[in-house]
Amino acid sequence: MKLNKFKLVSSYKPAGDQPGVIKKLLAGINKHQQYQTLLGVTGSGKTFTVANVIEKIQKPTLVIAPNKTLAAQLYQEYKAFFPDNKVCYFVSYYDYYQPEAYIPVTDTYIGKEAMINEEIDRFRHIATSALLTRSDVIVVASVSCIYNLGVPEKYFDSIIKLEKGQIITRGDLIRHLVKIGFERNSIALKRGNFRVRGDVFEIIAASEEVVYRIELADQKIFGIQLLDALTRAIKEELNDLIIFPPKHFVTTIPDRERAIEAIKEELKERLKYFNKKDLFLEAERLERRTKYDMEMMRTLGFCHGIENYSRHLSGKLPGEPPDSLLEYFPRRRQGSDGQAKDVPDFLTIIDESHISVPQVAGMFGGDQSRKRILVEHGWRLPSAMDNRPLNFKEFKERIGTTIFTSATPGDFECEKSSQIIEQIVRPTGLIDPPIEVRPVFVSTRLNTSKLKNWSHPSIGSGLTSAKSRSQIDDVMKEAAANTDKSERTLIVTLTKKMAEELNDFLRKKGFRSTYMHSDTKTIDRTRILSDFRKSKFDILIGINLLREGLDLPEVSLVAILDADSEGFLRSETSLIQTMGRAARNIRGRIILYADKITGSMKGAIAECERRRKIQIEYNKKHKITPKSIIKEIRKFE
Repeated sequence: MKLNKFKLVSSYKPAGDQPGVIKKLLAGINKHQQYQTLLGVTGSGKTFTVANVIEKIQKPTLVIAPNKTLAAQLYQEYKAFFPDNKVCYFVSYYDYYQPEAYIPVTDTYIGKEAMINEEIDRFRHIATSALLTRSDVIVVASVSCIYNLGVPEKYFDSIIKLEKGQIITRGDLIRHLVKIGFERNSIALKRGNFRVRGDVFEIIAASEEVVYRIELADQKIFGIQLLDALTRAIKEELNDLIIFPPKHFVTTIPDRERAIEAIKEELKERLKYFNKKDLFLEAERLERRTKYDMEMMRTLGFCHGIENYSRHLSGKLPGEPPDSLLEYFPRRRQGSDGQAKDVPDFLTIIDESHISVPQVAGMFGGDQSRKRILVEHGWRLPSAMDNRPLNFKEFKERIGTTIFTSATPGDFECEKSSQIIEQIVRPTGLIDPPIEVRPVFVSTRLNTSKLKNWSHPSIGSGLTSAKSRSQIDDVMKEAAANTDKSERTLIVTLTKKMAEELNDFLRKKGFRSTYMHSDTKTIDRTRILSDFRKSKFDILIGINLLREGLDLPEVSLVAILDADSEGFLRSETSLIQTMGRAARNIRGRIILYADKITGSMKGAIAECERRRKIQIEYNKKHKITPKSIIKEIRKFE
């Protein structure tokens, strides 16, 4: 393993609250505090603060984000801060995923359907191979990192190490490549393929977009070259090469034979149970499917849904935790010989923890509920239950020293953290944007007295005497004025359908707008945000993805439609997070469209006003003139 050091590269130094926060976080780590919380407002530079901590402690780091969009943004930010180190991106590689399920009430079986994104799969392989070969690694991941990911020991043991002058025969190298999962392809090379012409091998690894050429002479490696995948031009001459398996689930023929025997025994016991209960349909269904799967595994080496037999293939015991990405991170021996144990030796950052922590905690239960029904009705063996994500207890045991980051930390973080450190003052001197409440609908008959009588120092009434004017009419007027100033607008709706319909409506009215929600593909989300910042369109409409962490300095207006619809999407936390999207622009402002002031609105507005007072006092004391955040638009690669 290469013992490289983290080196932070930045044109600016810690400012505002950052120096004090960095010092406190490092003190907590040195005291071996398991959990700390960084309560940082939007635009206060939480990522830069954490980057400084990473450079100081010099340990591999796992950064967990609540969704792929935010993970992509954090990946780009850490890549810019650590250009000489290895920053990796690890998210679910499915563009579309329909899990296997059964609905007993209607006797409906839903087969698994999935579309794998090859580019994201490549990024996942880059992450695991980097963790096993170097020490200066940051992996930015979504919560999918707690799912089963093969056995790290088998993955590492299957590595092929080659170097110039090494004695190896042509046949041996072919057999080694096939054994670890490479496919021979003499026509068109792609990731995980190799081609042989005489004594010349061309290989494309799972984590690469380049070709490795290995030339043999007299049963020795004569040369190793790195080639351009398109032109085959030589880019670099190499002295050695490490080839990782093209799949994380590495199994050998003995592994499969042993697994098939174990599956046979489990099937026998399960059929006995079903027949004893007179569940003959379930017994027939399970026997037919399992025997077919075993035959496929024996002849082809795999079967559809082979992950449901992962416990047998890996040799784990029933109920034993799966090996996830966390197992690829380093561990160290702690304690005396009699009580020594391996403990995580890396730093964990849980970004937007108020969302990420509940997601991690809830994934196990949902997965087990779905699989339990499949098992009870004979669609799967009970061992399928062990193909699962980590439960929350297992997750906590496997993460290293942890820093939660959020502008609105949840109950778990507040209860478990040794210290909660506020980062409210921004390095740029920006204060939280002013908030204005406007009615959803105004007419001559509407009673607006409730809004008129409710006041707050940072809020204007915004009420007009216009007849029959809706929130859509008003937001169009505000968005048009924003566009005239070459500034961007975020409009937040309650549903995906409303986001799409509003986008269609605005486009017909001549606005340059688009929408983004959970159905938008992973790579497309990054492209949309980049195009938005480049002014290829002026208005972005969304629901939940326009909340946590999105860094869009060009946005000067956030308009939240139906802000008084109390619920998850309009909770105090959600409102604070969404309003924060305007906090990176000096002209930032918020409009909440509401016909009544809810408790969530009151709480969110009060918290923003508290922060504004602290920020204004700091600026006065230090004679700081606020200025907008300026951020480079980076290409995702």
